Amino acid sequence: MILCAGESLIDMVPEDGSFRPLAGGSVYNTAIALGRLGESVSYLWPISRDAFGDMLLRPLAEAGVDTDLCPRTDRLTTLALVTLTGGEARYSFYDEGSAGRMLAPKDIPTLPDAIDALFAGGISLVPDPCGAAIESLITREGGRLPVMLDPNIRPFFIPDAEAYRARLARLIARSDIVKLSGDDLEWLYPDLPLEDAARRVLAQGPRLVLQTGGAAGARAHWAGDPVAAPAIRTTVADTIGAGDTFNAGVLASLRRQGVLTKAGLATITPDQIAAALTLGARAAAITVSRPGANPPWAHEMPA
Repeated sequence: MILCAGESLIDMVPEDGSFRPLAGGSVYNTAIALGRLGESVSYLWPISRDAFGDMLLRPLAEAGVDTDLCPRTDRLTTLALVTLTGGEARYSFYDEGSAGRMLAPKDIPTLPDAIDALFAGGISLVPDPCGAAIESLITREGGRLPVMLDPNIRPFFIPDAEAYRARLARLIARSDIVKLSGDDLEWLYPDLPLEDAARRVLAQGPRLVLQTGGAAGARAHWAGDPVAAPAIRTTVADTIGAGDTFNAGVLASLRRQGVLTKAGLATITPDQIAAALTLGARAAAITVSRPGANPPWAHEMPA
């Protein structure tokens, strides 16, 4: 079972001059996408008892995501006000004292034996105490479980860039797979070309560094020559949840190929990497073809 640990929130998406609330959050979207793809998945993040908390739980249940590790709390749900410019999503967060924000290292439970891989990332890595909580989980479990990390960097959400860079450096060194967009790489290494920046991340310890670029497709940097997969042509409604769905497709493919283990990732082949990138791209193409973070179900995926 893959454990997804990180933020859930409500995206307030523009619609007909007002805003429509939609369940979202980077790690939450990946958990939903994994469940819809038919993978065994668990989710770890505090869920509020407010009405938005109920809205968050419903899609998790529908996708078959195990929520036994999600504590309920009276703190409020994080809200993200979304604006769209040319189909690209931009966010403003209302997060102070929220249910997820106040997750502390002491709240991280002992993981069930069924958990055999870990995915984490998003804005949950930035503020404390929740950032310290997720870091403590990866520090504790990363030696035995394969870890995939997607920081999904939002510069305007980071009050102390130096401290966050230090945290990311520690997390990257403990991760087996790191996914970074072009924007992420530019933030991490503003003076380097994207390819050089990705190789700099790879040198910190991961087995795979996945570099995504929207319409430019995805590239994997690893011990061998880079492996590329093109983006799938589609009509874009918006990009909300695209990267999160890509992550789920990659994880699903690696699991189905039997290489989502420490040993498997150590001996992975170019064909196995290409298959993972391709499934991620196919899943993401369906998500961007419809409004909001709405990942595909297994029956919607091309054969």
